[in-house]
Amino acid sequence: MPTISAPAGAAAALQTGAAAAPKLARLITCRTVSFSDPDQVEAGEFDAFVQALPELFPLVHARLGLERVNGYGLLYRWQGSGTDDDGGPLVLMAHYDVVPVQDPASWDHPPFSGEITDGRIWGRGTLDDKGSLAAILEAVELLLAEGFVPARDVYLSFGNNEETAGDTAQAAADLLASRGIRPWLVLDEGGAVAAQAFPFVDRPVAVVGVAEKGILDVELSTEDPGGHASTPHRRGATARLARAITRLDNHPLPAVLPEPTVEMIGRLAPSARFPARLVFGNLRLFRVPLTRVLARMGGEPGALTRTTVAVTQLQGSRASNVLASRATATANIRVAVGESVQGTVARLDRIIADSSVTLRVLEGNEPSPVSATDNVQFALLEQAITALFPDAVPAPYIMLAGTDSRRFTGICDAVYRFAPFRMDRRDRGSIHGDNEYLGVQAFGEGILFYAFLLRSLKAGQ
Repeated sequence: MPTISAPAGAAAALQTGAAAAPKLARLITCRTVSFSDPDQVEAGEFDAFVQALPELFPLVHARLGLERVNGYGLLYRWQGSGTDDDGGPLVLMAHYDVVPVQDPASWDHPPFSGEITDGRIWGRGTLDDKGSLAAILEAVELLLAEGFVPARDVYLSFGNNEETAGDTAQAAADLLASRGIRPWLVLDEGGAVAAQAFPFVDRPVAVVGVAEKGILDVELSTEDPGGHASTPHRRGATARLARAITRLDNHPLPAVLPEPTVEMIGRLAPSARFPARLVFGNLRLFRVPLTRVLARMGGEPGALTRTTVAVTQLQGSRASNVLASRATATANIRVAVGESVQGTVARLDRIIADSSVTLRVLEGNEPSPVSATDNVQFALLEQAITALFPDAVPAPYIMLAGTDSRRFTGICDAVYRFAPFRMDRRDRGSIHGDNEYLGVQAFGEGILFYAFLLRSLKAGQ
């Protein structure tokens, strides 16, 4: 086993990943699928996952304290060598629930097989997010084997329902708060060492989420007397709903570049090709036109610039020959940093401009606070990234999706989102999709990243 305090070369990462890959593969075989309906959750699969951990990581379970939180949440405490005055603990987060598989037949390898082939570990959850969980535990296991003790307390907080409710993470944060514990640094999933993510930038970018968008689900509904489909009338419930959806699609919300995105682009400037280098390095002059270009690109670049609206569910009549008396659509909205849930709903209402369309908030979370990039905590993450991924550009960004870490922003000012794995466009597309996998070498790099981070902790910073 290579010395894990040293930065990883390819050989060290491959060796470390290969040794731990069977552990992650075992965890993948547990079908810990998260559903909003508790009756659909297979508790036995979650039990099997939890019961496998002491066998796979015996030193962790022999030497760290473990509490169950909200049923299936896991909160480990690794006592450091410092004192209570050392500025609070490090919290490393991950979750082990996964989203359902739509069609197992469309996978090249069975989604819960945990097959290791072609230098990859295959299966649902390898990237989101059992890979991070296993990498954290393996790093701690290796450090314990060396007799290492961290300079400050370390908590490992693993959630079981990040994909749905997320209340386990909230319960863990509340538990720490009730004990007067205010973390010094919280690190969860989110960013990655992303290749092919930014136009005109050839180097991989290690994007560290300093904030995340708010998540808002809004139901649009229209009502009508209904009747027989043989005698339809104009502007029925479904037609008015369709018009509202079309208006939202034709009138995206305003595009802006928030400050974290501006800083990210500025950091990319030295690595960008001309003419992007000129634009990225002179954002005072080009901020407005660049915002417009990114917004028009759509996808990931477009989502960086605005609150996005995606209509994901539609429902009308229950029979093909019956006019809908009520038609509904669900819009999943990611609220940009600087915006609010209330303001976003008001904008939607103005765009739709139809008093017969009712908007109802099903669930809404405000955007998270923005964590700083000029503090010791962010510098520590940059140091670890540079050591393990020397070819990558560390850069802050705004997380487009949601993570459990938003539950910790009330008790910690330094909350970041970064999964220490290399991901190209295809890898990122497999998250919640088909053929999800994690490369064995990439897994090893992640393990070594967490080990380096833990070794680099200092007390009293």
